[in-house]
Formats: sequence, C-alpha cells, structure tokens
Amino acid sequence: MKKNIIIALFAAAILSSCGEYNKILKSTDYDYKYEVAKTYFAKGKYSRAAALLEELITIMKGTDKAEESLFMLAMTYYNQEDYTTSSHYFTTYYNTYPRGTYAELARFYAGEALYKDSPEPRLDQSGTYSAIQELQLFMEYYPMSSKKEQAQDMIFKLQDKLVWKDYYAAKLYYNLGNYMGNNYLSCVITAQNALKDYPYTGLREDLSILVLRAKYQMALQSVMEKQDERFRDTIDEYYAFMNEFPESKYKKEAEKIFKDSSKNIKD
Repeated sequence: MKKNIIIALFAAAILSSCGEYNKILKSTDYDYKYEVAKTYFAKGKYSRAAALLEELITIMKGTDKAEESLFMLAMTYYNQEDYTTSSHYFTTYYNTYPRGTYAELARFYAGEALYKDSPEPRLDQSGTYSAIQELQLFMEYYPMSSKKEQAQDMIFKLQDKLVWKDYYAAKLYYNLGNYMGNNYLSCVITAQNALKDYPYTGLREDLSILVLRAKYQMALQSVMEKQDERFRDTIDEYYAFMNEFPESKYKKEAEKIFKDSSKNIKD
C-alpha cells in the first residue's frame, strides 16, 4: 500500500515534464504506468492516458487494475467526444466484466455515447437504431437504475429522429408526385407507418395532413374508373383528420379538400 502511494505521488510529480512522457511509454514498470495513467486521467489529459491504458488492459489482464483500466480507457474516449470508440470499449467492458464494478455505468455510457453520435434525421439512421437498442438493454438489465429516466428520455429523442426521417421521406414522395411512379401512394404508406410506429409523436398532425393531401392528389389524378372510390376515401380521411385535430393549423386546407372531393363524387 505504501509502495503504491509513493508511486502515485512520484507519477503526479513528473507529469509537468513533457520530456518524461516518452520515458513513461517505454517503461516496463506497469504499476507505475497505471498510476501515471490515472493521474493523466484525473488531470484531463485523456489522449496521454489512453495511450498508456491501451497497453495496460492487455498487460494487466486478469487483475482488478485491468478492469479499472478498461473502464477508464472507455471514459478517456468519451471525454474526448470520440463516441464510436468509447461505445466500443464500454461494450467490451460489460461483455468482459458482466458483474464488474462499473458494469451498470458501462452499459449506460455505451448507449449514451451512441446517442451523442446519432446523425441528424436526414442521414442514415443505423446509428440511431443501435443507440435505442443499447439504451433499451440498459433499462432491461438495470430497471431500478437512477439513470433509468435519463435513458428513457434519450430513447424518446432518438425515436423523434426516426419520425422526422419518415416525415422527410413522406414529404419527398408527396413532392415527387407521379414522377416515375405513384409517389403519392408511397407518401401515404410511409406516413401511415410512422403514425402506427410512433403514435405519440409531436409530428402526428403533420404526418396526417400529408396522408390527406396525398389521397386527394391520387383521386384528382386517377383514371375515371377509380376517381369516385378515391374521392370517397379522401373524404373518409378528412373526417378522421378533423376528428383528431378539430382546431388544426391545416383546418382551412382540409376543408377545401373536403369540399372539392365532395363535388367530384357521382350521385
């Protein structure tokens, strides 16, 4: 114990000397390296700490120091905002030490790192799905965790991104119209799937009006044989829309669609 305290004090004393860093990297005194890495970490010198910890997690494998080194390594990358690498090491930690001292935190940070790395809604959302899955697993493993609400809040925000992704896709289909196919139908399917998958989304009204608009356009641009049926479907959609959003910001537009659709139905 006394030896470790001396090592730690010596490690802290030499950190102010930049020239010592290369000597530390070459040293084979791994207890000393470990204390230096911890001191670097405490001082916020994460890149230097990471360089030492990368070696120590292998050299000290099977010891309690290896476990702590792996968690610290993950945290160094997290604190440097390298969320992809940090999530990898957090995942490595809880897979290697499923009952480890930092297992709960590792699962949480693995999900939070992916959350922070999640792309904006217009981009590919594979990372968003991965973040949701990681956070859901955290909540399953630790249902009584003090971080449960924080994890749930992140999941909701990630789901919002997926809704926005669907909304942008549905809107694009609507704007494409009949270009190279019936994109209005694609708009309806995409928007309806989003409404089904995320029933409590704040974009529910915006997705619903897209469905109404697209059905109206399909009716307008249909062949005569299908127009009557599609205008009736549009009217049904109007009633569903107004029933859910009686004071909608799209009320005037919806009423115009209803009136025009009604005029086009054959008696």
